Amino acid sequence: MFFDETKPMILSLDSLERKLEQLLTAMQNLRDDNARLRLQVAALDAEKAVLSNKIDVACERLAELRDRIPELSEHE
Repeated sequence: MFFDETKPMILSLDSLERKLEQLLTAMQNLRDDNARLRLQVAALDAEKAVLSNKIDVACERLAELRDRIPELSEHE
């Protein structure tokens, strides 16, 4: 008779335990994803810095080339 009265509570606790396990698993997956994304962001930031530097160098070279082109009025 005691078991019959506690059966709903046990089922409820089992359900709660399963839900907590799912929550813990989801939380760990999110932590793993977050760590992976942080590494990806760091790599992309480094790549962005390299590309930005290349753009700066290209702009400087273009400016030097532009300055070496004689003005049209000088040759007329």
